[in-house]
Amino acid sequence: MSGPVDWAEETEARLLNAMIVHAPRQGWTQLAIVAAARDIGLTAAEAELLAPNGPRDLAALMARHHDQRAMEALSHLDPASLKIRERIRLGVLARCDAAVDDEPATRRWMGFLALPTNVPLAMRLTWASADAIWRWAGDVATDENHYSKRALLAEILISTLAIRLATGGADAATHLDARIEAVMAFERWKAGLKPSQIVSGLAARLGRLRYGSA
Repeated sequence: MSGPVDWAEETEARLLNAMIVHAPRQGWTQLAIVAAARDIGLTAAEAELLAPNGPRDLAALMARHHDQRAMEALSHLDPASLKIRERIRLGVLARCDAAVDDEPATRRWMGFLALPTNVPLAMRLTWASADAIWRWAGDVATDENHYSKRALLAEILISTLAIRLATGGADAATHLDARIEAVMAFERWKAGLKPSQIVSGLAARLGRLRYGSA
């Protein structure tokens, strides 16, 4: 017999799927959540129980959904058989592919996260995506490198996805290959650039997304 946790996880997934349908037209908004909840037979109280923070909760759920989809796409690969640059490249491409599968909703999701009040949330979600990729790639660092690597990859993720949505996969791949050089040159990079500077750069990148610029 299923319990409350099972119900919540299953219904969250259904609510997100319905949200993905409504978001392209209604935006990443409470209005879209209400419409999505209605589609799957939820009352307003049940929808609020699942998403007490409204669109922010659904934005986080979308990010986790895409992270999981990316990890599933990578599951047939043995990262130990690949060079580190190949692992990072494949990880970023898989994460972008997962987001582009829901492209219309992803565009509105990114616009929502680019709002100034939502940038801290966007940074946490992107950090989590970067962490998932690094863990899949076999990174086990626990010192300051752990944080610096994820801060750098988070910026690469958001910029690569923005370019993918703006001008297509070829331009995104070219951008990604160039930026991976920064990951490969990490030891040189960390000597002259602090993690806080990367975080500031990520925030600036998210701000530019509000105006349709990668």
